[in-house]
Amino acid sequence: MGSLGFASINLPKFSSPVKKPIVVSTWDSGMPVNAEAWKILSNSGKSVDAVEAGAIYIENDINCCVGLGGFPDRDGIVTLDACIMDEKANCGAVAGLEQIKHPISVARKVMESTPHVILVGAGAQQFALENGFKLEEKKLSDDATKAYKEWLIKSKYQPEINIENKKQNGPFAPNFFDDGTANHDTMGLVAMDVNSDLSGAVTTSGMAYKIHGRVGDSPIIGAGLFVDNEIGAATSSGVGEEVIRICGTHLVVEFMRNGYSPEMACKKACERIVNRDRKKAATLQVGFLALNKKGEYGAYAIQKGFVFSVKSNDENQIHSSKFLI
Repeated sequence: MGSLGFASINLPKFSSPVKKPIVVSTWDSGMPVNAEAWKILSNSGKSVDAVEAGAIYIENDINCCVGLGGFPDRDGIVTLDACIMDEKANCGAVAGLEQIKHPISVARKVMESTPHVILVGAGAQQFALENGFKLEEKKLSDDATKAYKEWLIKSKYQPEINIENKKQNGPFAPNFFDDGTANHDTMGLVAMDVNSDLSGAVTTSGMAYKIHGRVGDSPIIGAGLFVDNEIGAATSSGVGEEVIRICGTHLVVEFMRNGYSPEMACKKACERIVNRDRKKAATLQVGFLALNKKGEYGAYAIQKGFVFSVKSNDENQIHSSKFLI
């Protein structure tokens, strides 16, 4: 048995019909994201185009904590992270990107036009501008401004579990509270098209009030997103540092490679975090979401409250994931 605890490496064999196309995404805000991706998938489009379109949709929503409408770091600056990965293991990412509206599209440009995987900070911004992306005004949204001013009163960073799922003023309203507390908000989605090709994308403004320069799991291939077109794809949401420590989405895909269902693969990845430090795990949230080559999906989280959205020919709904604690 190897160090990861895998008994053998065998590709799953599926006998029943594959459910395709299909797109799954994190949180209830994934419903309109899936709808945007579905416009491409339902017209026999490619999964990589679908996941990019879904990510762009939520980056356009100034009332969401993804994109330039998101919460700033402790210096009052909004920095964006994103990544994308296709069925051929091509991938691109940006981190710490400022004043660019669509980091997911910059990530795709990195994937398609450079020999690199990830660009960061000023270099990522320079690359974006050189490739036709527009520099946006350096200004916080009204909601983020209000939250940041209130946070400055205490200037205390304390992530709150499932803050993405505790909404004000409607299901897709900004994630902030009267005392200005906020956390991260991440949109991760994975899809399979009519050709059975898998792709995934992640976009985020990261943890609110983080140290300037902090990067979580979202733009890191194998942490916030991983796609293996023979097996499946996975994405994550929650405290990125914990996902990075176990190479979380890569781990989920490897569990699926060994025959575990998407749900059980996600559960075992959560257990890897919890078993290392149960006391610490009780104070944080991580959720994994996976889709296998058969079109089966599943999720699991450390804490109660992680939800995800599914769109296929058979369904269009939000599910609550199972949880450990």
